[in-house]
Amino acid sequence: MLVKLPEAGADMVTAPFRAGLRSRIYKTASLNTPRPADIIPVTTRDGARLRVHAYGPAEGDVIVLAHGWSCAIEYWNPQINAFAGEYRVYAYDQRGHGESESGRRAFGADQLADDFSDVLDAVLRPGQRATLVGHSMGGMTIQAWAQRYPHQVAQRAAAVLLATTAARRIPNRATVLPVFNDLIPAPDWLSLALFGTPLPLPGGRAVRLIAKHRLCNAAATPDQVDFGMSIVRSCRPSTRAAVARSLLHLDLHGAAAHLTVPTSVVAGSYDKLLPEEHSREIADTLADSGYLDRYLILPTGHLVNIEAADAFNAELARVIRAGRRGMVAAAG
Repeated sequence: MLVKLPEAGADMVTAPFRAGLRSRIYKTASLNTPRPADIIPVTTRDGARLRVHAYGPAEGDVIVLAHGWSCAIEYWNPQINAFAGEYRVYAYDQRGHGESESGRRAFGADQLADDFSDVLDAVLRPGQRATLVGHSMGGMTIQAWAQRYPHQVAQRAAAVLLATTAARRIPNRATVLPVFNDLIPAPDWLSLALFGTPLPLPGGRAVRLIAKHRLCNAAATPDQVDFGMSIVRSCRPSTRAAVARSLLHLDLHGAAAHLTVPTSVVAGSYDKLLPEEHSREIADTLADSGYLDRYLILPTGHLVNIEAADAFNAELARVIRAGRRGMVAAAG
């Protein structure tokens, strides 16, 4: 199923408010937004302009970050702040998210793959390879890209990290709503009503409490919960709904087999949006193809790189080293 993303239109009126949500200041310094070293102009093959930022030294080894549904570049602040001192870190707003345009193209696996390929075209020099990192829909993006462009994987990727993501059966496994899919199968109409309705997300104490216990680990700090919710609330409601409607039917089963470089999969043991069985299924596919570098389960909810930033960053550093060893082996 393909879903058209609507043009921003009236959403432009709320752009300053949405930008303010993404740029809030927190006591936890790693959550605060750094200034990009460069802004990279990227226009997709169908003419949509994407916001792409570069951080860190131009000569550093490259990391490319792909965020998830309803997020934006700023979602990766804990990783950008940790790695931009040594690495060249690129992050982009997915189509329709953050400050990227929606364009006229239908949303779907091919669109995710093509946009990601266009971003890599813009940020990588000929022969240059990067560590690719995808969270949630960003992990689906990398899988879709590998499936659509398998010849590009060895050319452009040194290693891959997939975090709290999935390949298929997204509405059938989510346990965000109590009881449903734990005891009673959730009907499709319920998922559509919950995620596919273009309504603004409210703020407030009650919403933060729900987010803490349904999207995060109960031990998540107030800053972590506020940060995650502010990023999600900054997404245009029209984009959030349109993308959610299509993700309900996304099927990338087996796509991870095309990731023919060292690939690590990270799951959250308390993840109710994309429960651990999704990550395990992807890890099994990678193990069968011989490219699973590591399967790691952290004690977090869905926002694994925020809730357990230190452990996630340590795993990313390890993945980068694994990619370097792979490049040395390939050169030999």
